[in-house]
Amino acid sequence: MDNFDSTKNSLVSVHNLTFSRGEKKIFDDISLEFERGKITAIMGPSGTGKTTLLKLIGGQLFPEHGNVMVNGRNVHHLKRDELYTLRKRMGMLFQSGALLTDMTVYNNVAFPLREHTKLPESMIRSLVLMKLEAVGLRGARDLMPNELSGGMARRVALARAIALDPMMILYDEPFTGQDPISMGALVLLIKSLNSTLGLTSIIVSHDVHETSAIADYIYVLADGKIVGQGTPQEIQQSSSEWVQQFMKGAADGPVHFHYPAKEYMDDLLHSEKPLFSRIRLSDERSEKRKRYS
Repeated sequence: MDNFDSTKNSLVSVHNLTFSRGEKKIFDDISLEFERGKITAIMGPSGTGKTTLLKLIGGQLFPEHGNVMVNGRNVHHLKRDELYTLRKRMGMLFQSGALLTDMTVYNNVAFPLREHTKLPESMIRSLVLMKLEAVGLRGARDLMPNELSGGMARRVALARAIALDPMMILYDEPFTGQDPISMGALVLLIKSLNSTLGLTSIIVSHDVHETSAIADYIYVLADGKIVGQGTPQEIQQSSSEWVQQFMKGAADGPVHFHYPAKEYMDDLLHSEKPLFSRIRLSDERSEKRKRYS
């Protein structure tokens, strides 16, 4: 069934989603709602499938069970041309920025307009300058990507992401590798663009402070499940040990510091070749080499 009526004003709805890679279960029957006009964050430790969730929403990956509804349509039931049409309404800010290195800033932002529309160059120029002005980089339009700082490159990528006036933007770790000033500029941009353009934003991040400052709602994922959800204030007050460890950056807790292993003394005493045996064998080999050299 492609049509879905949610009790919330949801642009994206994920229902009973199960997804695995090999024998590892990434998501185990999880359900999430992403409301229109809101900024929703997906947080959790590294390796919990946050970026994988974005790929499922964009139709790059297929779930084993459950469905993903975007604007009332089941993403994984769409024909290829229908999926491509839907994707044009989704902006994507990649973790690396993913700018085309042999194109200027101007041409990077113009690229989706030239690729997906039949607009004249005069109108494309106006739109490109408008998007670059929105991210504060109209004056950098003639620079090449290798001439940009990390923060500037991320803002150019954001200008490109909004070039086609999407209904939503997916952000994959937007704050990674940014200095405090660049990070502050990105936080302000994401919040202001979401409000000004009436966007719906989904942010995948493990940067607690920055994401909590702008998110309307947060899901915390761990071990294939949703271990916490709510407003930033509710998340901070959560009784979940998983949530508290993540939000406070504790070294140990439900996510253990030590990788699972047998008892340390058992490992030392019951190794295949005790340490002293290996030392004796090494000495014997050295003696033989000396004898025959």
